[in-house]
Amino acid sequence: MTTKKDEKQDGQSIDELFNTAQPKVKVDPNTGLIEQVFEDDEVNLNKQIWEKNPRRSQAMADLWYDELQKAVEEETQDEEGKRHLAFLMSVNSVMDMIMGCVPDDIALEISYALDHTIALALVNKKYDCDLLEEEKKAVSIVKREDYDTDDDYARAIEAIDDHWWTISQPQLDMRNANDAILEMLAKYKLNE
Repeated sequence: MTTKKDEKQDGQSIDELFNTAQPKVKVDPNTGLIEQVFEDDEVNLNKQIWEKNPRRSQAMADLWYDELQKAVEEETQDEEGKRHLAFLMSVNSVMDMIMGCVPDDIALEISYALDHTIALALVNKKYDCDLLEEEKKAVSIVKREDYDTDDDYARAIEAIDDHWWTISQPQLDMRNANDAILEMLAKYKLNE
């Protein structure tokens, strides 16, 4: 599976990027204390969130692949069923790890955001559209120069944005985006 970050960046392949990556953990040579190093510039944020995913994937493969493969081989399903099961087990393990590595209140927020992101992606797939791109086009009609203050401008953008999600959309066979997403959440019982 490839992601938008699998491409070459700054003339370096992913393997070259891995070899030049700086560690995020610092060990004090005198005391042996381990310190997490946080870098706050945008390039490092992008690197931490997106560019490390191929390495994370390999680390998780080392963590789970053998056990997962053994569990799948014990199944009596056909090969397609086994591949499907392997995918489901892998994704479930990743989600368990993500939800387990943050406090419960943050995990709860992540779970709701993930549910809605999945439902949005499924709606986009079903209707062969990009709702976020369509929403962006709708909001782009609001121009700063048409408003006296930044607050008025921000309120106008918010009003257009809120309205867009509730009106019939041609690309959704005249359904509104909110309803389409809610229906997808219900289909997969993500709204319970």
